[in-house]
Amino acid sequence: MTINDNPHPLPAPDTKEELRQALLDITAWENSQKDLWFWEKLGRLPFQLLDRLTPKALQNKLAQAIDEVGSFVQTGGQYLISEQSVLDQLNRQLASRPDAPVPVLADALTLGEVASLPLAFMDGAADEFARSRTLFATAQGATTGFGGIFTLAIDIPAILGLSLKVLQEMAMVYGYDPNDKRERVFVIKCLQFASSDIVGKKAVLEELADFDNEHRQRDAISQLQGWREVVMIYRDNFGWKKLFQLVPVAGMIFGAVLNRSTLQDVAEAGKMLYRKRRVLERLRSS
Repeated sequence: MTINDNPHPLPAPDTKEELRQALLDITAWENSQKDLWFWEKLGRLPFQLLDRLTPKALQNKLAQAIDEVGSFVQTGGQYLISEQSVLDQLNRQLASRPDAPVPVLADALTLGEVASLPLAFMDGAADEFARSRTLFATAQGATTGFGGIFTLAIDIPAILGLSLKVLQEMAMVYGYDPNDKRERVFVIKCLQFASSDIVGKKAVLEELADFDNEHRQRDAISQLQGWREVVMIYRDNFGWKKLFQLVPVAGMIFGAVLNRSTLQDVAEAGKMLYRKRRVLERLRSS
């Protein structure tokens, strides 16, 4: 079904002025990411402890999980998610508008049509996914924090997987399909941005500035052939946050708080970077 055939027309598109204002908001957010906290320089210390104290069996399990996360770039693997939950959430956003008939676009909205939705509906769905995934990460951090250093080795690949999940949801909310390998590259770049210091964030923003250019896409894919390095940087850069989670039982509190913070950062980065991409595409085509 095409948009024109739909008996319930989509809301009016964003105006140029609304798009320009959205771009200003995104630019302000990018500028706010430039603060570098001293403790980020200590990111590798907890993992030096992990290398020394974690049993070999758990180290192997951790390495295997990181390999699986990295393979997401090539095939998606077990981390690819269904688009239906995203479409359902967007339908709920549409149904909540004051002039919406009931039911609205029930079982009719497709991922192709999502790209035409006004930003307000995309943003609403993105915020809802960020909220729900952050709550889940908080509970997960409390659970894995209970066992201290041993369950921490399980928590790291788990939070990586959850991060990939929420970033894919952000992609679909803004009308991009993570089944496409190019979009999975963008997902990993969002993950890299969320965990990087000021220098890394600047580099990622430069790489994504013209991502939809075919030549730039090939460059980005080429850069991610060494995807394991990207994943390891992510692991190391949030390592300091996990330092206090090494303590059994007390690690529940730290695990909950720090996993919540990690998912909030990832979800925010995904939302803003995909939002910027959609805004720029609309401004170019208007």
